[in-house]
Formats: sequence, C-alpha cells, structure tokens
Amino acid sequence: MPNSTLTLLLVCALWMCSGVMCHSKSNCSVEYDSDRMLERYQRWLIRHGRKYNNKNEWALRFEIYKSNALFIDCINSQNLSYKLIDNKFADMLNDEFRAVYLGYQRIRFPIPSETKSFRQDRYHGLPKSIDWRKKGAVTGVKDQGNCGSCWAFSAVAAVEGINQIKTGNLTSLSEQELVDCDTDTFNAGCNGGHMIKAFEFIIKKGGIAANKNYPYTGQGGSCKNKEVRHHAATISGYETLAGNMEKSLQVAVAEQPVSVAIDAGGSEFQFYHSGVFTGACGYQLNHGVTVVGYGEDGRKKYWVVKNSWGTSWGESGYIRMHRQVSDEKGLCGIAMDVSYPVKK
Repeated sequence: MPNSTLTLLLVCALWMCSGVMCHSKSNCSVEYDSDRMLERYQRWLIRHGRKYNNKNEWALRFEIYKSNALFIDCINSQNLSYKLIDNKFADMLNDEFRAVYLGYQRIRFPIPSETKSFRQDRYHGLPKSIDWRKKGAVTGVKDQGNCGSCWAFSAVAAVEGINQIKTGNLTSLSEQELVDCDTDTFNAGCNGGHMIKAFEFIIKKGGIAANKNYPYTGQGGSCKNKEVRHHAATISGYETLAGNMEKSLQVAVAEQPVSVAIDAGGSEFQFYHSGVFTGACGYQLNHGVTVVGYGEDGRKKYWVVKNSWGTSWGESGYIRMHRQVSDEKGLCGIAMDVSYPVKK
C-alpha cells in the first residue's frame, strides 16, 4: 500500500470505541492522502481563524484534527440519516471537548418541585409536529463559549418560550445573570449547574433581566445587583416530568419549549452537522439543551433541539434527534431529566 494511502479501519474503531460506548457501525474503510489532509487542515484553520502559540502546538493539533477528520469521513461514508463535519471542535480531543462544553450537573438529592404525570388521554390528539421557532417563541441560537454554562442557556430558552406564549413578547433573557448570581446553592457558573435550580433562582428573585441589559461574557463574574433589579420576564413555578417517558416529553413540548439533559459526550455528537441524529450515545447526562419542537422526516421521527454552541454547529445551532426509540429514556437519555417553567 502506498505511503499516501491507508485503511482507516483501526483508527475508526478506536475512535468509535472511545468515550461513552463502542459504536456498532465501526466497520468502514476510508482512503487517506497526506497532501490533501494538510490542505484540508489549512483551509480549516483559515475558516475558523485558528492560530497556535508555536509549531509544536500546530503539529499536535494537526494530528488531532487528522484523526477527527478520518473519523468523520468514516461515519459519512456509511450513508446514515445524519452527517458529520469538521466543525470548530475538530482540533480537540473528545476529552477536551467534554471538559469545556458539557456543564450539566445532575442533582442527586430530592427536588422540591411539582412532578407532572400526564394521564393517558393526554397522549391522544397531539399534533403530528410542532415547531416553536415558527410560532415566534424561540430566540436566536446563542453561544456559551468556553464556559460550562449550558444549564443556564437551557433554562433561559425555556423561560423565553413560556414568556412569549403567555405575553406575546419574545425577549432574549440573560444567561449571564444566572452565571454570575445563581451561585448560592448548587449552580456554579461556568463550572456547571442544573436547570431547575436556575428556575428556582428566577422565582426567588422575582424575575430575570434582559440579555441586552445584562449581556453574556462567557466567563463568571460578580453579580451586577443594579442590572438584576430590572426584570424582563417572570415565572411562577416549574414542573418536572415523572419517569423516563418520551411520550410525556411530547405532551409537554406540544405546550411549550422544554429543558432537558442529554448525553452529548460522544464524538458523533461533537461533530454533528445535519440530518436526523441516530448516533452513539449513552445515558450519562452531561449537557443541558432545550427541546423546541418535534416532527417527522420520512419515516424518521425526531426532536428539534436548540443547542448553545453557536450557529456554526449542527443545523444552524440545532440538532434533530431520533424520537420514539426502543428505550423510553430516549436517545441520549433525552427523556430522563425533563423540566419546564410555569407562568400563570
């Protein structure tokens, strides 16, 4: 075999078996050309404005990029229902990615909230699809940056949604207020947190500021007491869903955007680009996102999930995740930890 060409089987298998679980689709072969890979890397550096401190770091990141690119090509060669791409995370090891961008912290003690259990009759007559973006209840995709504040973005998107549904006004609210100020009990700014604790904070403080008055900085800071006194939205409570039931999640999403936790730690999720995601993931919840709709693409049912990694990731910042899988926990555990704000 020429030096410029190699079989990817071993590399692909190693990548697919890293992280949370080994993927069953690891049997693939992709050709590799060293000159073309270097050109691809150089184009990627320009596209993402990436610069490194020295040649050694450049070389190290190239090796990581190369492995990621081969993994991406391996998955895409299989004509699955989704595609991957060498996005802005392509020079990061999966462990690095997980450490920076996955900030959900699971609460392991009793949650003092009202738990909702929908009657079976609520499962009938649900709309075949719903998209709260089209109904004007979803703000533009935001970017948490190098801060583990996904929990704040998930909670804020849900509050933005119910506020618009109840008042008719779509207002971008302040994740930074939660990062800076919601640090008394469980949440820890860029070091992670949980959505229901964010809801409790908003209820306790009597509301939350607008993003324009308390803008996001991507890092923790001191709470700006003057800014937080001006509330742009309020909620009266929150609810959690009982059990691991995708159907209950569908009932809730039919009414409003909903905060959920998922396992987003796999390499396929890291490099997701488009399509209905059916990739490898487990139930190690580590990332807070917001379900803003559901629908069908041919015979594939999916959730519409708003992420907080900017518009360059996924489908302009969103991911469509396979819905009604065999396990009621849902793909990547999407139905395991569900909560949403209430506004009377």
